[in-house]
Amino acid sequence: MFKRLGLLLLVALLPFTMAAQSGPGPSADVGLAPTADQAGAARLVYGLLSDSRYHYKPRPLDDALSAEIHKRYLDALDGERLFFLAEDIQKFDVWRTRLDDAIRAGNLQPAFDIFNVYVQRVGERVAHARALVGKDFDFGKDETWRLDRKDQPWAADRAELDELWRQYVKNDVLRLKLAGRKDEEIRKTLDKRYANLESRIRQLKSEDVFQTFMNAYATAIEPHTGYMTPRTSENFNISMRLSLEGIGAVLQRQDEFIVIRSIVPGGPAAMSGKVKPGDRIVAVGQGRSGPMTDVVGWRVDDVVDLIRGPKDSVVRLELLPAEAGLDGKHEQVAIVRDKIKLEEQAAKRSILTIDTGDGQRRIGVITLPTFYQDFDARRRNDPDYTSATRDVARLLAELKAERVDGVVMDLRNNGGGSLNEAIELTGLFIDSGPVVQVREAGGRVSVESDRSGGVAWDGPLAVLTNRASASASEIFAAAIQDYGRGLIIGEQTFGKGTVQNLIDLDRWPRNETPRFGQVRLTVAQFFRPTGGSTQHKGVLPDIQFPVTLDASEYGESSYDNALPWTKIAPVPHPRLGDFGPLLPLLAERHEARVAEDPEFQWWREDVAEYRAQRARKEISLNIDVRRAERERIEARRRAREEARKALGIDAPSLARSSDDGLQADERDVAADAAAEREEERRPDALLRESAAILADAIELLSRDHQLASRVHAHVQAERRGFAWVD
Repeated sequence: MFKRLGLLLLVALLPFTMAAQSGPGPSADVGLAPTADQAGAARLVYGLLSDSRYHYKPRPLDDALSAEIHKRYLDALDGERLFFLAEDIQKFDVWRTRLDDAIRAGNLQPAFDIFNVYVQRVGERVAHARALVGKDFDFGKDETWRLDRKDQPWAADRAELDELWRQYVKNDVLRLKLAGRKDEEIRKTLDKRYANLESRIRQLKSEDVFQTFMNAYATAIEPHTGYMTPRTSENFNISMRLSLEGIGAVLQRQDEFIVIRSIVPGGPAAMSGKVKPGDRIVAVGQGRSGPMTDVVGWRVDDVVDLIRGPKDSVVRLELLPAEAGLDGKHEQVAIVRDKIKLEEQAAKRSILTIDTGDGQRRIGVITLPTFYQDFDARRRNDPDYTSATRDVARLLAELKAERVDGVVMDLRNNGGGSLNEAIELTGLFIDSGPVVQVREAGGRVSVESDRSGGVAWDGPLAVLTNRASASASEIFAAAIQDYGRGLIIGEQTFGKGTVQNLIDLDRWPRNETPRFGQVRLTVAQFFRPTGGSTQHKGVLPDIQFPVTLDASEYGESSYDNALPWTKIAPVPHPRLGDFGPLLPLLAERHEARVAEDPEFQWWREDVAEYRAQRARKEISLNIDVRRAERERIEARRRAREEARKALGIDAPSLARSSDDGLQADERDVAADAAAEREEERRPDALLRESAAILADAIELLSRDHQLASRVHAHVQAERRGFAWVD
């Protein structure tokens, strides 16, 4: 059934929240109000989410669900309990069991009324915070600031909120003071920070409020169901096709300006030679003549809309150069738009040379950030449509030509993407056979298989995962593991075992232009060839690295309404190997090697430190305690850098060695972007160790023929037609 609805996705997207985005919009002084289009869209969302023909596990929109929507919406607005008062929550309670009726009727006013109170409370808190900035704090007192307030009660009155914000501001001041900032500089920085907070909230638009409220509804049913406005939908499509039409520049807001953070190499902005990181965009004009639109104080996404446009069209930018002061001379540049390929988000390859007992092994690495595909181009039968599988196949051919001994597929932080890409990518490493089983809402199970025949790489293979490897990544890793085709190395994966479909709400009214947005609908659950689900359990690696995050902190198990784990019957599939006899030997070598690897040991220390910090509920506001902690961290950093120098390890120094107390939009944009690029050169101990584990496997199997025969016994049996697991 779900195949008829449209686009199949496997994405581990966190629920949308009310983000205080940079960005022009109507002033909230008079309050935002819903539109007629949003009322219509709300009724369409209700129809989809409550119908068992569409959603895998629909829930009736009743009083119980209304109460959950109510809670999730308040959490999306003020999850840290820093703005609303208990009296506000009491007033909102009148809608707690009536939002179901409101949504069915397309009545969105309650959601907007709550939001408008939120804006008012933000203004009050910002005014209070700005007044506190000019006051002196006693940093010798032994008091603390609670880091996580999402489970705390709402403040009983303004006096209680005032005290919370005194601690909040005190912590901000202390961070800047420890970073060496002078008192006057601290006051200016924080006064501007809090003013910008209010400005960004007041620039939120009706569509932002609607999206947040609809996602409170959608995620109350199931974590991966969601709603996207037309603008959000377009940005999602760009991320999947890895291309857009524009000038090739990444923008960021800083104070009242939209600043160029980085430039895409080879794009129109780069080729013009007249645009550089740090330049501030003052105005934007269309064509080679005509009016310029002043964009000072605008949201980033609104400025992006002006700059994007059809290929071969002209856009003019009025710039305040990075090196110029606020009163500096403006410059104007005309740029011809073109199609921009987002190469940074595409698959990439590299080669690592690993020393082993029998010489050196060259291990190819393919890093895949997402399972992307240009769905529209594929539907149009465009022969050059963007595809993760196509890109990986090309990279494998290049690695094969360079005669690598093995390949590591790096899927760390790959949150998923196209189901079709997950199946086809698996087919690059197996000749043919089932990859994943998909069960629809009605219970029908279909087997999705690779039927192309042939492989792009038949040599040694490993897959590197972490807790953020999700969905399509888990389908690929699970199939490789079930087939015995390669080693899985790293952390247990996210644990998402559901399939989503994007439903265009404009299809029913047949709107010519996007008006209603899209729903990301959970339509099925997927299962491994062996019948088990990755839901909650994820994929457990053959060789495990230390766990960075517990299942209760991050992953499917952290959601209170995720679908339960279950299993179905296995499907017959070939078994290409059994690494069981090899794993103890690999684990022994791994532990011996990392014990002598300073980078890996430092990573272990960092993981332990990170987990300890996450477990902390409070942080001291005593300057001596915080300074001692800072000095300990700084001493450790210096010791590591000295150790790297002594060992001859080429690694850049950290641009920000310790907490500088600043937010991203308070730093020098160009310098911050350059520091991020430099950080990417730092040694990747986990990737190198994964390559070393694969090199160990190659060496052990090439040396020990008896071991190799045990590992590959299934291959020999398969050739005789017996190695089918069912």
